[in-house]
Amino acid sequence: MATITAAMVGELRAKTDAPMMECKKALTEAGGDPVKAEEILRVKLGSKASKASSRVTAEGVVAAYIKGNVGALIEVNCETDFVTKNDDFLKLASDAARLVAEGNPADIAALGALDLDGQTLEQQRTTLVGRIGENMSFRRFKRFDNGTKLVSYLHGTRIGVMVEYEGEQEQVAKDVAMHIAAMKPVSLSSDAVPAELIERERSVATLKAAESGKPADIATKMVEGSVQKFLKEVSLLNQPFVKNDKQTVEQMLKANNTTIKSFVMFIVGEGIEKKQDDFAAEVAAQVAAAKQA
Repeated sequence: MATITAAMVGELRAKTDAPMMECKKALTEAGGDPVKAEEILRVKLGSKASKASSRVTAEGVVAAYIKGNVGALIEVNCETDFVTKNDDFLKLASDAARLVAEGNPADIAALGALDLDGQTLEQQRTTLVGRIGENMSFRRFKRFDNGTKLVSYLHGTRIGVMVEYEGEQEQVAKDVAMHIAAMKPVSLSSDAVPAELIERERSVATLKAAESGKPADIATKMVEGSVQKFLKEVSLLNQPFVKNDKQTVEQMLKANNTTIKSFVMFIVGEGIEKKQDDFAAEVAAQVAAAKQA
């Protein structure tokens, strides 16, 4: 049996960035052959990634990239908040945002096929999953390339906003991006609010009006009033500006000769059903299993 030295393990770890014990096991299995050990590690890390792929990724980060008039915003997910502090994970998210902007992929699959330092982005993801032992996924992205100016705002790493604008004052657009992160509008203007949201609000308002016992004509006005109020609350241009609530965002923009063309906001995990762990039940189950054993 070949002798596996600390130097051999160190060299393999430096080359693959795999955990020390995994490197030692691979070298032992390969009979000390570093090339074969690297192949074994890739298989094992890939296997770990495959096992992790079914686990829910509701944590993560939002990353942004802008170069000139081209930009991208991307949400990259993981299983736990702990991984969102990992430098390699953060770099993967940053690299992915850049690849979206530069490579203009059609979808997540196309993004994963783009080259990153001699490997595909998907290969880089799989390797990192194997190394950390936690599932990761590229959830969604938005690319801007309309020849207009761009700014981004990241609230920590969990909320990201990118704004497309026309105007000379970049700070005004940045203030709007910050406003969006705080107030979370669903559309630029009231006429762009999704129909399903309006119908949902109308349904709730109709039920409330019916419970009020008011005459039909007054109830109808109550419903329409509620819907109009809702439209103002969720459309960016109609919202009171966070830095000066005496002005709407639209009024502030006009005063500064700035126009917002579009925006996108990603909130990490939005719409993903998170698994709720019952820690006490888990411990009890482990104790019961230990007793049986």
